[in-house]
Amino acid sequence: MIGRWHGLVIDCPDPQALAGFYEKLLGMVRVQDEPGWVVIGDAPDRPGVGFAQTESWQPPKWPEESSHMHFDVRVDDRVAAGEKVLALGARRLGGGDGTFDVYADPAGHPFCLVTW
Repeated sequence: MIGRWHGLVIDCPDPQALAGFYEKLLGMVRVQDEPGWVVIGDAPDRPGVGFAQTESWQPPKWPEESSHMHFDVRVDDRVAAGEKVLALGARRLGGGDGTFDVYADPAGHPFCLVTW
């Protein structure tokens, strides 16, 4: 082993707002909160998701630039979960195959709601 996973960092124009979206989506809590930088997770000493302020952020164009990393969020009911993420500020993107639906978070990053 070379190292241990510490976290995933997502570039965005407004870390406070995007962290709030993912806190509600993933059921995590804010473990670090500074100007231009927020981390959410389940505990301060465990890997988390960081949000870094990037002034020049441009969201990927879906589906042309679909090779970026994205979250797969497992849900029991994709329709009900979809309504909830839309209410949080997400938007529906094209794609899906009956086991997943594709959305963009408020900053434009794609993520999927999946059932298996």
